[in-house]
Amino acid sequence: MMLALLLAAAQTASLPASLPLDAASLARLPRATASFTAHGQQHQCEGVWLADLAAASGLPAGEALRGPALLTVLRAEAADGYRVAFTLAEIDRKLGNHPVLIADRCDGAALPAADGPLRLVVPGEARAARSVRQLQAVKVINQP
Repeated sequence: MMLALLLAAAQTASLPASLPLDAASLARLPRATASFTAHGQQHQCEGVWLADLAAASGLPAGEALRGPALLTVLRAEAADGYRVAFTLAEIDRKLGNHPVLIADRCDGAALPAADGPLRLVVPGEARAARSVRQLQAVKVINQP
């Protein structure tokens, strides 16, 4: 039991400080689509799943997501200082299965400057409060 706890602690100690949002990193991931409603208007967006980016960046996923890693938080930060958080467990397909899209296109076009170049899209939420415009960073925070 102690060995399992030590291994889990070592795994979370080596987490990256943030996820890469550069075009090259995003281009390596499979494309996906999602829709959301903001201010009464429906939007269809394209991009990559946050869960895929997290896994490609070395964060635990699926069966490997356990123990202290379940306390990992992803904090999305916008250009205007707006911030929202998601737990790694929440977005994982085998746990919370709550998809979050990092969109670079909506409604068939690149995002306008007021919304982009990247935007989080959280399909299925009653309000678009966590669909962050002008996404600049996704920080990885390991809760004690």
